[in-house]
Amino acid sequence: MSCDIEKTIMTEHSISQGPETLNSCTKCGTCCKKGGPAFHNTDASLIESGAIPIKFLFTLRQGEPAYDNVKDCIVPVETDIVKIKSRIHSATCLFFEEKHRHCGIYEKRPLECRVLKCWDTGDIVACYAKDRLTRKDLMGNINGLWDMVKDHQETCALPPILEFVENLKSSGLKDPQREKAISETIAFDLSIRALAVEKGNMDPEMLDFLFGRPLSVLLESLGLHARQLNGKLIFKVRQG
Repeated sequence: MSCDIEKTIMTEHSISQGPETLNSCTKCGTCCKKGGPAFHNTDASLIESGAIPIKFLFTLRQGEPAYDNVKDCIVPVETDIVKIKSRIHSATCLFFEEKHRHCGIYEKRPLECRVLKCWDTGDIVACYAKDRLTRKDLMGNINGLWDMVKDHQETCALPPILEFVENLKSSGLKDPQREKAISETIAFDLSIRALAVEKGNMDPEMLDFLFGRPLSVLLESLGLHARQLNGKLIFKVRQG
């Protein structure tokens, strides 16, 4: 998988301060600037109680390429990963107040934030890929809504899209039939989001949690640009 995909999972790191190794938090904000944390089952109450509203979350969908710090490579995620959004045009966690280097939800921060020590990553490594919270855990019992999310996941399954991207980037050859299928999938992705807002009165800010990132955004992150030309989507490998 291409290494230019944004590293969306929080990066573990070690920090040295002068000749001595750091052994306590200095509130530098470095970890908060690496992206919001992923949620685990123990964090469910933070979302269900409204302490962390759903509109501030997004989902990495099953099969989506993401950087795995423990494996130190980009791999398709094995299950949903629910994360806190980052600030626009930045990897910084939405709740990090940079001016005062303060966490806006510190008292109710998720597990990964509580166990992360940049000078000793043992605890975060131990829980990193375990008991991750999924969309189904949070709304599997909500009739209608979960059916819509499940339908989207199945119709917009990522493996065919990723295969299309890799084939186009490696060979540069056009495949009209496959391009038509991908175009239809992108159209479905857009339509179900619009339906959720227009008919389901859903807050548009919740869509990235419900359905993950729009496919057009995902394609861009994979180095593929899609544009409309005469009512037809044209795909082009992005240079640079």
